[in-house]
Amino acid sequence: MATARVESPGWSRFVLPIAALIGLGACVAGILVLYDPQGGPNLLASIYDALGNTSGATELRNGQGDQVIAKLLLAAIALAVGVGGIWLLFITVGGLVGKLQAKWRDRIMPWVFAGPALVLLAVFLLYPAAGTILRSLQDDQGQFTLANFAVMVEPEFTQILRNNVIWLVVGTGASVILGLVFAWLFDRVRREALAKTLVFLPLAISLVGASVIWGFVYAWQPAGQPQIGLLNAVVVGLGGEPISWLTTSPINVFCEIVIMIWLQTGFAMVVFSAAIKGVSAEIIEAARLDGATERQIFVRVIVPMIRGSIVTVSTTIAIVTLKIFDIVYVTTGGHFSDDVVANRMFLEIFQFFEDGRGAALATLLFIAVLPVMYINLRNFRRQQVEA
Repeated sequence: MATARVESPGWSRFVLPIAALIGLGACVAGILVLYDPQGGPNLLASIYDALGNTSGATELRNGQGDQVIAKLLLAAIALAVGVGGIWLLFITVGGLVGKLQAKWRDRIMPWVFAGPALVLLAVFLLYPAAGTILRSLQDDQGQFTLANFAVMVEPEFTQILRNNVIWLVVGTGASVILGLVFAWLFDRVRREALAKTLVFLPLAISLVGASVIWGFVYAWQPAGQPQIGLLNAVVVGLGGEPISWLTTSPINVFCEIVIMIWLQTGFAMVVFSAAIKGVSAEIIEAARLDGATERQIFVRVIVPMIRGSIVTVSTTIAIVTLKIFDIVYVTTGGHFSDDVVANRMFLEIFQFFEDGRGAALATLLFIAVLPVMYINLRNFRRQQVEA
């Protein structure tokens, strides 16, 4: 028996385009209100005018009146434009695309869902990145220049680059090695979950919070005074002289790196632990039967088999250390020969008002991250092929 084909109502052909136009108009109007610095007060003043509250509208336009209500109104508009606009876009455009032939529908429909995200990515990531690179090649008058990059060869900036290299090598290397060792050791203990929790807990603390905590550990007082810092209390208790850990170069650089290692080791341990548990038990037993020691099994069997996870964790932590800012800014501000690129970029822009140098440092940091991202993507593709 033939099945009758149910045709969609003819009015839907007109409702969807009209709804799309209404939604587009509402989104454009909302964006214009958000773009205007006085959009919230002006819109609320217009509402007051419509309600007959002329005095309240005048106060708002003069920077007085219910400014809190104006801000809440802006927040509501932003929410409506962001969530409601995208929701309406998916419904209307998806409905229109669904009426196309199957060949075109299958090609266009993925872009309907990925399109808004790609637009936001372009507006909030690609456009600022291109603007930063362009600004790094301009002077204060907007003329092309390489002077912003030329200063990078000065001793002050070479020291900053050296500090970033130290962060990259020591911070990443120590976090990965300790995470790998802890994952292997904790996999063999009885209270595995408790042990892993103790190592993983610091990751729940923000970089700023961890810097404040370790600031008390590194606290220093002159000799003869009570030492509130844990580390100096131990040093003095053993008969030594208190050390100003955060102001003495190059000790301070490594003291700050310890904070990063304390935070990132837990992340590395969790990933490595999952990878180690994925190694076939038959392979490990075969290695033991061949006479391999536990250390040889770990180095020659476990590590090569979880190489993909090691590369992923290493590149992830490397990116974090390359753009490190919070720890240096909170502990010393980079004033004791421990400055790094991200912190100096912040100071150049917001303290010295050298936008060109700040943009050059941001561009330099972006270039440094690119090889790490390439390694990560290549490792990801290799894992897909092996899978």
